[in-house]
Amino acid sequence: MEPRVIGLDLSLTATGVACADGSLLTIRTGPGDHLADERDRLRWIADEAVARTEAARVLTFAVVEGPSFGSKGNALHQLGGLWWLVVDALMAVGAAVAVVPPGTLKVYATGSGSATKPDMRMALYKRTGLDVKDDNRVDAWWLRAMGLDYLGRPPVAMPQAQRAALGKARWPQVPRGSTAAAG
Repeated sequence: MEPRVIGLDLSLTATGVACADGSLLTIRTGPGDHLADERDRLRWIADEAVARTEAARVLTFAVVEGPSFGSKGNALHQLGGLWWLVVDALMAVGAAVAVVPPGTLKVYATGSGSATKPDMRMALYKRTGLDVKDDNRVDAWWLRAMGLDYLGRPPVAMPQAQRAALGKARWPQVPRGSTAAAG
């Protein structure tokens, strides 16, 4: 059985999701949406992320980008709140969660911890031929790829120096090379 891994690049307006079947989607929110306040918006994003996780049925684990501290003011608090809501909701439904720091994700994808969004997109294109225009989906793809690589099933060949970034992530208790579900 193939491992069932999802990648989540959390955002207040456009959360990228790499689904267990390899498809990519974006959970969008913003001005004019149906949500009454910030609390409703954060909860809705968390619920949508969990719905994608539950749709994967027997999930090996979810790979979530760690919080970024580059945001300013209230956005930093909202992103931190969203991150914890999603991680808590995932664990509440029995999903194991891997956490990848933003710089570690960049190193894995490009070889540089200071890679830009266009660098991440170009690395995806060069390795897979996928031309994904949504940066959130690009990051989610790389998060899922890291999870699959950690399990011994990389979707693309990666240089060993970039694979070394796997050691900087926090992985759930799933034996390497395993396809069994964790929880």
